[in-house]
Parts: sequence; C-alpha cells; structure tokens
Amino acid sequence: MTQTELVRHVVATTGLAPETAARLIADVVAYFGETAEQFVRRRHAELRRRHYGNAGIWPVIAAELAERRVAAPELSERQLRRIVYG
Repeated sequence: MTQTELVRHVVATTGLAPETAARLIADVVAYFGETAEQFVRRRHAELRRRHYGNAGIWPVIAAELAERRVAAPELSERQLRRIVYG
C-alpha cells in the first residue's frame, strides 16, 4: 500500500481531513522508524522535562524498549546511560 492509498484509507475510515491524516501517518512512520538509540535519547529528554530523576528513568526506558513493535535487545542501565551521555 502506498502512502497515498494509506491516506485515502485513513480519511475514509476516520473522517479526518486529508492533511491531518497525512500528518498522522507521517508521525507514526517516524515513530516506528526510530532506532533504539534515537528512542532512548528522545524518551530520556521527555522524562527529564517531566522532572524524573535518572534513577527512575532507566527502568522506564528499558521496559518501553522491550514493548516496542520490534523490540530492541535488552540494554543495561550502563548501556542506556552511554547512549544518552556518550
């Protein structure tokens, strides 16, 4: 299915405007296109903005990685810190 066909399908099944459906599809494709490293960096930044401390962030990110559609390999807290801080 092409992206144009997918937009038409979403418009037909949800009643969304074509522009909104296209933006929604682009967001979903980008989300699932993230590498594990990109996901870890993004989620770390989001959780820090919510005032989580690192001690609470690492278990959350590790659990979320395991639940992604294509699960990343299990990463230790140290590996997660290295992704974020180098």
